[in-house]
Amino acid sequence: MTEHRDEEEFYKRDRPAQPTLEEDRPRGGKAKAPAKNRGSWSMVAIIVVIVLLIVLGIALFP
Repeated sequence: MTEHRDEEEFYKRDRPAQPTLEEDRPRGGKAKAPAKNRGSWSMVAIIVVIVLLIVLGIALFP
């Protein structure tokens, strides 16, 4: 029992008077603007290039 009390006193020294902090991003808040899906055309282009390379590689080196 005395060990538990000693631990509480030990850790109490470093704690501030108000141990709770305000939230950085409060819950329930709405986003300011809807997220835009950027880069979809670039992803399509990359996938098309990769598929073309694979098809050309198979066609040229059977």
